[in-house]
Amino acid sequence: MKLTKSLCALALSAVALAGPTTAQDRVFVGIATGGTGGTYYPLGGMLAQLISNTAELEGRRISATAETGNASVANAGLLAKSEIETAFVAADILDAAYKGTNQFEGNGADNLRALGSLYPETVQLVARKEANIASFADLAGKSVSSGSPGSGQWQLLGDLLAAHDMTRESVSEDFSSFAQSADKIKDGNLDASLITAGTPTSSITELANGHDITVVPLTGPSIAKLQEVQPYYASAILPAGSYRGIDADVETLAVRAIWATHADLDEDIAYAMVKALYENTETLAQVHVMGGQISLETALESISIPLHPGAERYYREQGLIK
Repeated sequence: MKLTKSLCALALSAVALAGPTTAQDRVFVGIATGGTGGTYYPLGGMLAQLISNTAELEGRRISATAETGNASVANAGLLAKSEIETAFVAADILDAAYKGTNQFEGNGADNLRALGSLYPETVQLVARKEANIASFADLAGKSVSSGSPGSGQWQLLGDLLAAHDMTRESVSEDFSSFAQSADKIKDGNLDASLITAGTPTSSITELANGHDITVVPLTGPSIAKLQEVQPYYASAILPAGSYRGIDADVETLAVRAIWATHADLDEDIAYAMVKALYENTETLAQVHVMGGQISLETALESISIPLHPGAERYYREQGLIK
């Protein structure tokens, strides 16, 4: 992925550049992120810059590259096949991929490993104001995007529908990406979209700046029933002012994003990258507000799969694991 000029300028000003090295001295590492309308993309780009400029590996330099992708489910699949070195994956999807449950039924990947917990991703049910959707139940008979079939968003919509005693047939389901669904809402061709990402989410910001939207609350007995089945979803607040027209706090859900890898990644490389991340979190905070929520103190939250040995070594040095 090529970073924008502004993002590159920020990376160069925020991080001291290392001296020149030859191609033979470099180790190339990929980071699978998500679409350009979400949060994985900008943070992944900055993390790649940060690792490339600060990660210390004896005798070699790490060249990290962030790559756009189809987010959690697809990223977990890439890791399972060792087709990329690292990726961002939502905690619930990573757990399901490792254990072979939900959309990974019978296809578990026990080679998945965690590098560290990142930030909470907020579940945002965004709707056209004219669609008059004030609660999840109001989606009945309306069009709503859940992303690609089999994706984390698709799974979540199914879980939410079941919790509200509804089925996929209760709605007109669309399978657009974040950016595509925002465009369809702008054009009046879609009533709502389920978007789980760090806030503010760029695609929603752009949508709200030119169109009247609502963010539908996800709370009450039905949501409590969902949380009993899916404990990774914690109650959360989308603060007033997150987007134009959102003048009051919105009760909703959130799930943590996890930086993951596979068991074959070199231990020293994993250690160097994890160290680079958690010792330079202030740099990520300059790129996106969610970067400010990444910290060493929460690095092990919502991790239910084994840690990579390189990450575990770093956390033991920091006293997080005894």
